[in-house]
Amino acid sequence: MSTAARNYLDDHRDDLVQQLADWVAVPSVAGVPEHEADLLRSANWLAGALRETGFPTVEVWKADGAPAVYAEWRTDPGAPTVLIYSHHDVRAAMEQEWQETTPFQAVVRDGYVYGRGASDAKGQVIAHVWGMRAYLAEAGAPAVNIAMLVEGEEETGSGQLRTLLEEHGVTADLILFSDTLLWHAEHPAICTSMRGMILAQLRVFGPLRDMHSGAVSGPAPNPVLELSRLLGKLHDDKGRIALPGFYDDVDEPSERRRAELAALPFTEDDWLARSDTRSIGGEAGYTVLERLWLRPAAEVISVLGGDPVGPSRGAVPAAAEATISIRIVPDQTAAAVGDQLRRWVAEEISDRFGYELTVSEESGQDPYRTPPDHPALDVLAEAMEEAWGVPAGRMGNAGGGPADLLNRMTGAPVLFFGTGLPEDRWHDSDERASIEVLLKGATTLAGFWQRFRRS
Repeated sequence: MSTAARNYLDDHRDDLVQQLADWVAVPSVAGVPEHEADLLRSANWLAGALRETGFPTVEVWKADGAPAVYAEWRTDPGAPTVLIYSHHDVRAAMEQEWQETTPFQAVVRDGYVYGRGASDAKGQVIAHVWGMRAYLAEAGAPAVNIAMLVEGEEETGSGQLRTLLEEHGVTADLILFSDTLLWHAEHPAICTSMRGMILAQLRVFGPLRDMHSGAVSGPAPNPVLELSRLLGKLHDDKGRIALPGFYDDVDEPSERRRAELAALPFTEDDWLARSDTRSIGGEAGYTVLERLWLRPAAEVISVLGGDPVGPSRGAVPAAAEATISIRIVPDQTAAAVGDQLRRWVAEEISDRFGYELTVSEESGQDPYRTPPDHPALDVLAEAMEEAWGVPAGRMGNAGGGPADLLNRMTGAPVLFFGTGLPEDRWHDSDERASIEVLLKGATTLAGFWQRFRRS
């Protein structure tokens, strides 16, 4: 199957690339009112592609400002149902920082498709579309029931996903979640865990208005300094997160899991070159991959205070604010960590300052771990190994997503498969997707459906 699928995909390589380029041209930016029409156009584009693939039922669910696409192909009431999950919304792009192309005009260069969404996650959906086409070219029709749900607001926290699942009665026996990374273009690995996350906005108040520093400097409370002090205390000198009780629900990684990660080909030089992170930090006592996939993390995503653009007014600012992202691991929950953050801020902030803390638990995501002995893991590993020609390792996903929600709403275990790479520059300028990885990903998926049929 793998050889036939790869031959089919090689014959249709240009078609795959052109479809991805056409879809990238639709600026389906999440959470921006002026792009609501683009999100609907993006959903309609995908609906057409799925109809052309052969799905007999394809619907656009017009969620408020964030349309989702649902397709299904049910062939046997007694067969299991596999639900493919991904998303078609993308992050906003600062066009002036792009060098390879403008964000929504895809170009092909040196084996990559450049453009916003090329990897996160339109490229991953395209791999599914063409993996299915390659499989159907041999099989004619699926042997299991296949459904596909591609939502339109993952980048803003999947706020309406629960409602969509409830209203439409979505069911599944297995979920194939495609919004994750591979470890390396030449060394694939199966993702078996996903961290959860919460976002928090912290605003600190000082003077009642911006004050001329020459008039009040010294006795005036400075919210930028107070916010900086708080953020500086977010971690201790060992790189551990300082919220009281934070690690109460964090288990030590199992020896099996640590061994799986240690088996991946890794060097610090390769990681720094591919991640553009300049240096390595984090929690002492753990490897880079353990810090990335098995341990929690807290990051300051943005800080704002004073006069960040334009000429300075020489004033002590009235307020300063920061966005904090906390990645959590099993068995932590977004709700519990949100409470810990609230208590910590209340205890640490000086009574000279006012503050406002908003924790976006409505879009918080709990972590998820695939059952380690689920038989579908072996099915996917065999398909991946045949497509890549090397053994498939095991890895995690450092980012978040609604895997836990999908599992709780359907009762189905979640299996991860993505075609992104750390060097694909998700959420940054010059986002890209490797054409060869997309082809290998589609080959893997064709082989997965074939093996699933036999099993």
